[in-house]
Amino acid sequence: MTADSRDAPFRGGKALSRLTTLPFLAWAGVVLAYFYANPEPRAHYDYTFRIASALLEGHLGETEPPPGWLSEIIPLEGRYYSALPLGSVLTMVPVAALKRAHLIMSFPAGAISALVAAITALFLWPLANRYGDNMARSLTLALLPLLGTWMLPNLAFAGAWQITLGVAVAGQLGALYFTLCRFRPLAAGFWFSVAFGNRTEIILLAPLFYYLIHREGLKAAGERRLRPLLMFSVFPLMLGLATLAYNHARFGSPVDFGYARIPGVLQEPWYSDGIFSLQAIPGNAHEMLLATWRRLPGFPYLVPTGFGGSIFLSSPYLLLLFRGGARDPALKRLAWVAIVALTLVLWCHGNPGGWQLSYRYAMVLLPWMFIILQETSPRTVSPVEWTLFAASVAITAWGTWLFLRTGYVQP
Repeated sequence: MTADSRDAPFRGGKALSRLTTLPFLAWAGVVLAYFYANPEPRAHYDYTFRIASALLEGHLGETEPPPGWLSEIIPLEGRYYSALPLGSVLTMVPVAALKRAHLIMSFPAGAISALVAAITALFLWPLANRYGDNMARSLTLALLPLLGTWMLPNLAFAGAWQITLGVAVAGQLGALYFTLCRFRPLAAGFWFSVAFGNRTEIILLAPLFYYLIHREGLKAAGERRLRPLLMFSVFPLMLGLATLAYNHARFGSPVDFGYARIPGVLQEPWYSDGIFSLQAIPGNAHEMLLATWRRLPGFPYLVPTGFGGSIFLSSPYLLLLFRGGARDPALKRLAWVAIVALTLVLWCHGNPGGWQLSYRYAMVLLPWMFIILQETSPRTVSPVEWTLFAASVAITAWGTWLFLRTGYVQP
C-alpha cells in the first residue's frame, strides 16, 4: 500500500464536503447534457412511479388497469403490480409524494435522469481525486462514465428501467465513496442498499464490500473489527427483509419478483430456455463485446442497431482496462471480481436488454471499471489517453444524437 492510498480518505472526504472542489462548469455540463439529451423523455414508462404512488395510498399495486403501453405490468387478483424490485419503488416514493402534494403533475423523467447524473458526478469527483492526481487526470476519470460511455443515451432515455440502472450506478459509487474516501460504514450500507434495491444482482457484491469495510476499518484509528461490519449491514438487512416480505405479500413467495408473471414474457423467443439460462451467454456476450453498428448507403452511414453494441466500440477508452499495474493491487483484483460476477449474471439473462444503445445492463459495471482505470492510470494524462477520451465522448455524443433525436435508429 502506498502513502498516497493511505492518505486517500482524508483528501477524498474533503473533496465531497466542499462543492467548490468540483469544477463547476464540468458538473453543470453533465447535468445539462442529461437534461437536454432527450427532447422526449420516456416519462410514460413510469412503472416505479405508479407503484410508489399506490404505496402512498396503502396499496402494493394499482387498483385500476394501466394504459396499454405499460406491457410489463402484472395483473393478479384485481391488482396491477410491477416486476421492478421494492428498492426501485422506494426510490420513487419522494417523487410520488410531490405529486400527492400537487407540486408536480406527472413523472418528471428528464429531471430525474439529470438528478441521478448529478449525484453520480458528486461521488465520482472525490473518488477520482482520491490519490491527489492533477486536475486533468481527475476530470477525465470522473467525466468518462457520464459523458464517454453508453450511460448517457440509456439513462437519458429515462424510462423506469433505465432510471433504475442509473440509480444502481450512483448507489455503488456512493458505497465506494463512503468506504474508500470517507469511512462511514452506515452510509456505505445505505448506498449499497440503494444499489441492490434497484438492481438485485448487485447483492452478489456484498462479500466484496464486507472485505473493503473490514480492511478500511482496520486502518481507521479506534475502530473495532466487528462494529463497522455491523453498521454496514443495517440498511441492506432492512431492505432485504422488506423485499422478501413485499414479494410474499404480492405473489405468495418471498423469492418471486414477478418477472416471469409479466403477460406473454415466457412466450418471447429469447426466454425459450427460461428467464435466466446458460444458453443465453453467447448472444449476450456478442452484443456486449462484439456487435457493431449497422451500415447505411447514405448519411449518417453508420448507426446503432438499437439492440446492442460493443461497449469497447462505444467507449474506446475502456481498452485501457487491460493495462497492467495498480496502486492498490488488492482493490484492482476486487474490481475485476465484481465485473466478472455481475457480467456472468447479466449474460445469463435471456433478453440482451431490449431497446438500448450498446449494452445498457453493463452500466452497473461502470463503477468498477472506473476503479480499475484509476488504479492503473499514471498521474498525468498521456496523448493516447486524451485521444481515447475524446473519441469516447465524441462517439457517445454522436450515438446519443442518433438514438434519441433522429429516426435513423429504428426498432
